[in-house]
Amino acid sequence: MAAEPYRLTATEALKAFNNDSLTVEDYAKSLLKRIEERDGLIKAWAYLDPTQVLEQARALDKVPKEERGPMHGVAIAVKDIIYTKGMPTQHNSPIYAGDQPEVDGGSVIMLRKAGALILGKSRTTEFAATVEGPGTANPHDTTRTPGGSSSGSGAAVADFQAPIGLGTQTGGSTIRPGSFNGIYAMKPTWNAITREGQKIYSLILDTLGLYARSVEDLELLGSVFGLKDDEVPQPPKNGVKGLKFALYKSMVWDQAGPGTQKAMQKGKELLEAHGAEVEEIELPADFDKLPDWHGCVLKCDGRPSFRPEYQIAKEKLATSLVEHVEEKHGYSRKDYLEAFDAISALRPKWDAIAEKYAAVIIPSIPDEAPAGLESTGSAVFNSWTTALHFPVVNVPGFAGSHDMPVGLSLAAPRYKDQALLAVAKEVGKVWEKEGGWSSKL
Repeated sequence: MAAEPYRLTATEALKAFNNDSLTVEDYAKSLLKRIEERDGLIKAWAYLDPTQVLEQARALDKVPKEERGPMHGVAIAVKDIIYTKGMPTQHNSPIYAGDQPEVDGGSVIMLRKAGALILGKSRTTEFAATVEGPGTANPHDTTRTPGGSSSGSGAAVADFQAPIGLGTQTGGSTIRPGSFNGIYAMKPTWNAITREGQKIYSLILDTLGLYARSVEDLELLGSVFGLKDDEVPQPPKNGVKGLKFALYKSMVWDQAGPGTQKAMQKGKELLEAHGAEVEEIELPADFDKLPDWHGCVLKCDGRPSFRPEYQIAKEKLATSLVEHVEEKHGYSRKDYLEAFDAISALRPKWDAIAEKYAAVIIPSIPDEAPAGLESTGSAVFNSWTTALHFPVVNVPGFAGSHDMPVGLSLAAPRYKDQALLAVAKEVGKVWEKEGGWSSKL
């Protein structure tokens, strides 16, 4: 084979298994060798047992072709707030050190049924609810953060330690690592994928997130998880030519650094050069309050979510989460209801605006990944999109001043996930090829 097995995307690995040019066991051995060589630097994994991985691989090789699932043998990193049978789920919290619930989360149930190879548990910030880094490094510069809270999944996929990974997003925990690590990341429509069996921070915000190095792999994951539009989308016939895009810098554009500013301009120019129409838009003034409203809902939802841990082990709980429970944030229940209802009223307004375009281009992050591993960076460009529940895909291709990846996001109305992926595939062909950044790993 031309490429080492660990470098294969999920869809490439499937083809190799189907044409008998690669066994799942040899594929697993290649990934484990990569992990052994690299994870001392990257620290993407909270739990990984090579013996367990190889046992899974050998069992999958024994499955007759006619009985194989749609993800037969494909390796995946699972964020360590999602229950995974036979592996600990520790939430990066001393409260749950070594804890091993003997149940799979809903997403993992579907992955196993589809024949996926569960590599292990990827590192997360504490309960996926803080900005303190879990020690994971960015593969493109190990002095910089990979983002969070889905730190390990984003870094593992970027570093070729896994072709795909699961994250979650309550603020910016999927899209931000996608951009910082130079990979594709998808936050689907809220509640389009089950969240059963994962730690809840906010019922109204938490969304399962997806990582991959190609849109085809995101589509594969989407099909396994049942992502579906009401109408089957028609893939663009001429690339981006003739498509109409909106460009929205967002209500927090004053926090955009030079990397994101240049990426937005270059992304627009490249699409126009390929025959697309790009129209810069502004949203109505009532959208401007979304970042504040999201913060209110997030912190107020943290009060009941972390109260059990607070009551049994307050001294082991992150200070910010203790403050949620003790209501140090200063939000009243009246404030919470006002924010909750105001956000809800804006969701159909967003859909009506976004449905006029093939996609809306928005920033993914303030700039390239900041130096240091202590903080996972700012989610200021993601929080309002999470609040509105619509699907978002980070597309890589651009670079910051230190030649670190900078992605841009494509967004769509709610439950237009498949249509958004079809557009992202064509946009990615342009931005990845001509945007100025590519992985050197």
